[in-house]
Amino acid sequence: MDNVRVRFAPSPTGVLHIGGIRTALYDYLVAKKLNGTFVLRLEDTDRSRFVPGAEAYIKEALEWVGIVPDEGPGYGGEYGPYRQSERKEIYAKYANQLLASGNAYFAFDTPEELTAAREQAKENGNHTFKYDAKTRLQMRNSLTMSEAEVEELLETNVPYTVRLKVNENEDIRFEDKIKGDVKFNTNDLDDKIMLKGDGMPTYHLANVVDDRLMKINLVIRGDEWLSSTAHHILLYKAFGWDHEMPVFAHLPLILKPTGKGKLSKRDGAKFGIPVFPLGWNGPTPEESFLGFKEFGFDPKAVVNFLAFLGWNPGTEQEIYSMEGLVKDFSLDKVVKAGARFDYDKARWFNQQYLMNMDPALLMNEVRPIIEDKGHQPSEDFLKTFVGLMQERVVVMTDFWEQGYYFFEPVKAYEEKPIRKKWKKERLAQFEDLRSRINSCRPFDAATIESTVKNFVEETELGFGNVLPILRVAICGVMKGPAIFEIIALLGKEEVDRRLAVAYEAFNEIGK
Repeated sequence: MDNVRVRFAPSPTGVLHIGGIRTALYDYLVAKKLNGTFVLRLEDTDRSRFVPGAEAYIKEALEWVGIVPDEGPGYGGEYGPYRQSERKEIYAKYANQLLASGNAYFAFDTPEELTAAREQAKENGNHTFKYDAKTRLQMRNSLTMSEAEVEELLETNVPYTVRLKVNENEDIRFEDKIKGDVKFNTNDLDDKIMLKGDGMPTYHLANVVDDRLMKINLVIRGDEWLSSTAHHILLYKAFGWDHEMPVFAHLPLILKPTGKGKLSKRDGAKFGIPVFPLGWNGPTPEESFLGFKEFGFDPKAVVNFLAFLGWNPGTEQEIYSMEGLVKDFSLDKVVKAGARFDYDKARWFNQQYLMNMDPALLMNEVRPIIEDKGHQPSEDFLKTFVGLMQERVVVMTDFWEQGYYFFEPVKAYEEKPIRKKWKKERLAQFEDLRSRINSCRPFDAATIESTVKNFVEETELGFGNVLPILRVAICGVMKGPAIFEIIALLGKEEVDRRLAVAYEAFNEIGK
């Protein structure tokens, strides 16, 4: 496809779900692969649901994962405005065009009348009321009124909507880039509202008009919009644009971690996982949450994870840079079936990125985490700390959660090894070990290790009785980097203090 133009068109009616980031990513990869244009458009016509700050959040989230629009609000471009709320007059023009061609009509039904029609449908055994070719002639609209009545209502500003007139018994077919051959019948469709009572367009009219005027020729969007495509194709035909409709590609659903049902915004709290790119401070605790960033994810790992939620390169390769994805990505390799949101796999991706990151760069990422806890480590200390922890952490927050004891006294001791290994009658021997460690010259890992080995051999206590006690005394837990490296980094005075405090605590625990 030449001169490909794709668009990502979120609604700033809430915080951007991670599924939206995946859609934007696929748009971006296709655009960059084909030297095309990636457009950001904000579909903000539903002003009743507009959320202040949502637009800024969308832009920040995209830029955090490395997706920068070529065109859009704040990015420039020849086809603006890129906020639909600023294009009201454009939509009115095209709604009038539909009315003039007989492809749409005025509907004056009040909310009460529509409610009554729904209730009547239920009484007649229908589960839902559908405003369509079978029911429209029973309603208050320009198809059931004289021209004079319609003119009078319009002149007196009686509220109305503009509905698309959908004919009966027509098949609508198109070739979806992912789903393949898709077919609808107009008997299953309703006369969708195109223009609302406040003069703002619905998603359907605005979507089609904007895609046309912004020269979008490839529409990549979620599976939930597949059913809307039938109305969109009817609109293209009504405007006489059907000979140059965009290619459609509907992405598979992102499923819950269980694999059952679509991943929702509420699943984050339910499963204790991030389902948004960035955190959000809502008006209440229930409306606030942490995102992938706050969970400690590298944005490049998030991109890698999202790329594989529905796409398979057909090889064994799993680790991809953005440049590698641009090179290898293809809609032809996007699967039809839903993709399970495997959070463990997301963590695995992140671990691979952290393990292979340049230590100097990683140190810059870790420093704010440590400083946020009130500590200002030296360059050398932080560099060594990061080197010791790098292959053990999964997410960035693990640097603190698993390694806080590098910066603060031990908060609590893992009791099982103490109860199993500590014996009060050995206190004198361990005080001797403490003294020997304190006397190490130089105070480095090799010297400390040699000193401890000599102590174990002389006392015949065995490493299994000494190292667990030493580790828990210094770190509080059994897991962690090499203990001799930790001791060397903490320094003589801090280690001596910790051993003294620990021995006293171990005597209490071992009672």
